[in-house]
Amino acid sequence: MTRKILLCTICLAVLVTAIFSAVASAEIVVGVKEGDWIEYRVTCTGNVPAEHDVNGAKIEIVGVDEKKIDIKITSTYSDGREETTTATLNLETGQIGDSFIIPANLSEGDTFPEQNEGNITISGIEEKRYAGAKRTVVTATTSYTMFYWDKSTGFLVEATSTYTNFTITTKAENTNMWQPQTFVIDPIFPIVLIAIVIGAVSAIFLRAKIKK
Repeated sequence: MTRKILLCTICLAVLVTAIFSAVASAEIVVGVKEGDWIEYRVTCTGNVPAEHDVNGAKIEIVGVDEKKIDIKITSTYSDGREETTTATLNLETGQIGDSFIIPANLSEGDTFPEQNEGNITISGIEEKRYAGAKRTVVTATTSYTMFYWDKSTGFLVEATSTYTNFTITTKAENTNMWQPQTFVIDPIFPIVLIAIVIGAVSAIFLRAKIKK
């Protein structure tokens, strides 16, 4: 009897572990596709090392295979030269470069793996404007950096890294993943404006008539 209970307990533990593993795997959602890209403006202050003296960058998705993402990074340095590198990210193992892309649709309190920091926890959700449009972003802070990622894609949209002698701020400026939002004039605005003009003109004529 004791042996049967022990066997049932072991089977239950294995089943629970399998279920939790499946859930954790299901939470890793890839929100980007081949051809997606973001261009960044990079601002550096302080005594910046030459290898970090960048004023612009572009990250382009060149391939997606399950949880693996192939990217191409083009960096523009302050002296005008460009450098192109490639990398393969893996959202499942935490090989995500400088946290370029994380799982999509994370919420506050969710965690994701990062090879250097271990698990990173999403600390908040905000509405901010990037590349001409208001986006819902998730945030997290690591040892040196405050990150903002686009929630629906997991793509990095802003990061500020603070070190002993210098600071680097990276912010998304252009992308092909969403369209800039143009300023839309409220339809009632022209009517109100016309009414104001008519009222002003009428007042002028009325004053002129009274003076006569």
